[in-house]
Amino acid sequence: MLGIIGGSGLYQIDGIKILDEIAIKTPFGEPSDKYILTQYKGRKIVFLPRHGKGHKYPPHLINFRANIWGFRKLGVNKILSISAVGGINPSLKPGDFVISDQFIDFTKSRVQTFYEGVYSKNDDTEIKDEVSEFLKSKRVVHIDVTNPFCPDMRDVLIKVCDKNNFPFHQKGVYAATEGPRLETSAEIKFLRLIGADIVGMTLVPEIVLARELKIHFASISVVTNLAAGISQNRLTSDEVVEMMKEKNEQIKTVILNFIENLPERFNCECENVLKGAAI
Repeated sequence: MLGIIGGSGLYQIDGIKILDEIAIKTPFGEPSDKYILTQYKGRKIVFLPRHGKGHKYPPHLINFRANIWGFRKLGVNKILSISAVGGINPSLKPGDFVISDQFIDFTKSRVQTFYEGVYSKNDDTEIKDEVSEFLKSKRVVHIDVTNPFCPDMRDVLIKVCDKNNFPFHQKGVYAATEGPRLETSAEIKFLRLIGADIVGMTLVPEIVLARELKIHFASISVVTNLAAGISQNRLTSDEVVEMMKEKNEQIKTVILNFIENLPERFNCECENVLKGAAI
């Protein structure tokens, strides 16, 4: 089953039927909000607003572990993440989509693992797999993130954007910062020097936690503004909100086309990430 993480309202799409709203309790606390269980052309999809409805939680206070664990409890094995980002690469323009293939992590205070050795929480699902085994046996786990994004899901996103003639970039390095403040122009200059194309505050640890649970993960970002020092104007939250509203219909088209074209079986190695990872 597919899970989609994004802003409030993304699940209100013509053709998608809302089946239920589900409150989930996890060993890691409460998720950002209720999960919205929907159906589209015979496929079930679960939506979650990462900041909660009404944007209640700033990025550094999102309970990422609870959010991702809740998807596991609902049987989700694929996650599509949708987010707003600032553009660093000069080839990017506001309104462009970016399908990231790498990330750089500059977050500071976020727990990035479910596997905490002797402090690990017990698995409260009925799933019997490596995740359950490693948590029960209090294992320490080091996952490989050489290629963190699911290549099969990325291929579908690329084909969808290309088919619809949306402005997009099929590769991009996402720099994850702590927030909630925006970056200084010196920080953006540094990020550009080390190869970052876009900057945002939510991809990490979202993707890392999903990968720890063997969940396929892909991300599509909307460049809502140029980053500090690249833009000649003062940055505001207003321009981010306005651009996301402007791109809303295209985002919905991407979601529907993505669901329709997502294969039942993948040829990637995402589900093998825990093999040889535990100590």
